[in-house]
Amino acid sequence: MPDAVDVSEALAVAREAAREAAEILLSSWPAIGRGEASRKRPRDLVTEADRRSEERIIERIGRAFPDHAIVAEESGGRARAGSLRWIVDPLDGTTNYVHGFPMFAISIALYDGDLPLTGLVVDPVRGEWFSARVGEGAWVDRGDSGSARRLAVSEPGDPKEGPLLATGFPFKNLAETDRYLAAFRALFERSSDMRRAGSAALDLAYVAAGRVDGFWEMDLNPWDIAAGELLVLEAGGVVSDWRGGAEHRMSGWIAAGGPATHRLLTSILAAYAT
Repeated sequence: MPDAVDVSEALAVAREAAREAAEILLSSWPAIGRGEASRKRPRDLVTEADRRSEERIIERIGRAFPDHAIVAEESGGRARAGSLRWIVDPLDGTTNYVHGFPMFAISIALYDGDLPLTGLVVDPVRGEWFSARVGEGAWVDRGDSGSARRLAVSEPGDPKEGPLLATGFPFKNLAETDRYLAAFRALFERSSDMRRAGSAALDLAYVAAGRVDGFWEMDLNPWDIAAGELLVLEAGGVVSDWRGGAEHRMSGWIAAGGPATHRLLTSILAAYAT
């Protein structure tokens, strides 16, 4: 098969690319000032660290897999024939990064068409490396030769308590504020609490790790979702759009969690979906 790839090798390359990117991000953080960030559009920041991180990831992957396409947030990546494509976010949580708030990540995923093969989400500050390979589970480690721990999604111990949910605000699309707040209220009344940390990639990793029971957001991009989705799936969770369908990668309207939490999310969010 012309598009066959060794998934273990692909993940190893992703890890090396992420290691170099993490060094770039940490070399200027938290000393980076707000004046060093520019705006792609209102409320959407980009820094030189974003660009350098992405360049390094593309260079590393491109050298190892010259026939693969790459979809990247800042540069757009590169087009290639075939079904294999990498989806890269060199810095998810740029606003946090610029403000010195320690919640940002590197996200790298490899897809064969619509099938996720491997995903990696790296938290450079905490030194946590969340990874998954299709059919082989999701894991977290410290990025070195130490032991890895297998991930599993969680559900509330007491159904009356409600799940702990993570979310993200539609800060780039203020026209959706009223719809978002209505959905937020409906879910908040059925949850134990809500968290908003500012990195969708880490939110999904935390769902996979059982640190939150579910995650929902609107208007995300493919690179925000690509790696985290596989983490959740391989940890026993469910990922969909707000109606429970498979349009989340295109629409950016996502619901993810353990099976019971996911059912709760979609049962409520469907009423607010476009």
